Amino acid sequence: MSDQVEASHILIMHAGSERSSATRTQEEALTLIGEIKTELDGGGDFAALAKTHSDCPSSNDGGSLGSFGRGAMVPEFEAAAFSLETGANSDVVETAFGYHLIQRTG
Repeated sequence: MSDQVEASHILIMHAGSERSSATRTQEEALTLIGEIKTELDGGGDFAALAKTHSDCPSSNDGGSLGSFGRGAMVPEFEAAAFSLETGANSDVVETAFGYHLIQRTG
């Protein structure tokens, strides 16, 4: 089992999520991340979708978070990232920061 992964993500925040300045409701955020997932599942480019939609500063880098080890991310995010095969995309992952789509890149 690897102790490091490389991953990118798309984060959709909502009013009330941690460190959020977003004004969308939690329901609106969930709808938006679902629409992005549908586009991604239809062959959309992860990095382009991250640049267009993600509320994380990593959006400037196509959502890239680089390499990280266990304990570096919140538990829900870490569990999803480490469970993916390289090149695979996650289902929607909810954390205190909002809703994520994660792509394991290495």
